[in-house]
Amino acid sequence: MQKHFLLLALLLLVLPVLSFAQNKKNMDAAKEVEALERQRFAAQVKKDYALLDKYFGDDLIYTHSNGKQDNKTSYIQSIRDGKSVYDKIDVEAVNVRAYNDGLTAVVNGIITITSPPKPDGQLNIAHIKYVVVQVKDPKKGWQVVLWQSQKQPEVKS
Repeated sequence: MQKHFLLLALLLLVLPVLSFAQNKKNMDAAKEVEALERQRFAAQVKKDYALLDKYFGDDLIYTHSNGKQDNKTSYIQSIRDGKSVYDKIDVEAVNVRAYNDGLTAVVNGIITITSPPKPDGQLNIAHIKYVVVQVKDPKKGWQVVLWQSQKQPEVKS
């Protein structure tokens, strides 16, 4: 009986420490992923293909706000070909939740994309809500493996 009590007491002492360590890993991962999200958007604007190649997982699935899907290769190529052009991407909000001892992250965000003007000269601005899933590869680091965008309605004043 005394052994069971001692084991229970030890378990009650160790569990909070283990929980704190796991939460710390998740909190650190969330901060890291948020910074990487901002760097990724900057890389899209700058057409930094090396950085995009690093950040996107080989198995990336990107569903655009119009429903079109790309994989890593086709999306990066769309930037090269001028099909996806970004003059500016403003990050309005980012919420990162990390899981699995800081090895998986789910990102919800809101961005405003400014693209070159439309042929009639009108501004080309899109307000987007998006969801991203990132996983931490032991060799490659954080990788975007799933990305889905949803265009938001224009706000009329």
